[in-house]
Amino acid sequence: MKPLALVTGVGPGTGAAIARRFADGGYRVAMLARDADRLQALAAEIPDSLALPCDVSDPAALAAAIETAGRPKVVVHNAVGGAFGGFRDIEPEVLERNFQVNVMALLHLARLTTPAMEAAGEGALIVTGNTSALRGKANFAGFAPTKAAQRILAESLARDLGPKGVHVAYLVIDAVIDLAWTRERFKDVPDDFFIQPADIAGEVFHLAHQPRTAWSFLSEVRPFRETW
Repeated sequence: MKPLALVTGVGPGTGAAIARRFADGGYRVAMLARDADRLQALAAEIPDSLALPCDVSDPAALAAAIETAGRPKVVVHNAVGGAFGGFRDIEPEVLERNFQVNVMALLHLARLTTPAMEAAGEGALIVTGNTSALRGKANFAGFAPTKAAQRILAESLARDLGPKGVHVAYLVIDAVIDLAWTRERFKDVPDDFFIQPADIAGEVFHLAHQPRTAWSFLSEVRPFRETW
C-alpha cells in the first residue's frame, strides 16, 4: 500500500503543488482546505487523493478529517492565516484567528499524527513558513507574531521528536509566490521575480526524504534575484 501524505492548506498554488508532488512521488494524498468544491476538483485530477474539507482552526473538524484520512507518514502544514496592517490598524481578533491557524493547528496536527510516526520510528512533519517567521515588519503585526511562534513550536517539536525517528522541518519561503493575485499586484516584474509553487513543493518533498544522517530543521528558499 502506498504511504499517506496529509497536506493542509491545499489551495490553487503551493498546496496543490505539494499534493501533486507527493502523488508523483508514490503517495496517497489527503488534502485539507476549507473550499470543498476546489478540493473535489483537484482530487479528480490527482490519483489516489482524498478531498477533506476542513477548517484547521477547528480542533474537532481537524481530528475528524485525520481520522478519515488514516495514519500519515508525512504531514505538511501549509495552511496559513495572514493579514496586513500595523498594530494600530488590525483588529485584535485577526491576530488571534491567525494564531489559531498557524500555531494551534500545528500543535493539534502534531498531537494527532506524530504518535503513530513515533511508534513506527519514522515519519516527517514539514511546516511551510515565510520571512515573517524571522522578522517583524511594521505592517505585519497581525501575522508575523504567529509565524514566529509557529517556527519556535516547530523547533520544540523537532527537538522532541527527532531522537525518536520523526523528522520535523521548517521551510522559510522568502519570496513572492507565483499566483494569479500576486501577478496582478506585481505587474512590471520579470517572471523569475516569483518563486514557483512546484519548486516549493520540490523542496518540501526533499525535506521529507532527507537521510537520517543529514536532517535539516530550518531551510530557506528564495529566487536568485531576491534581496536578503
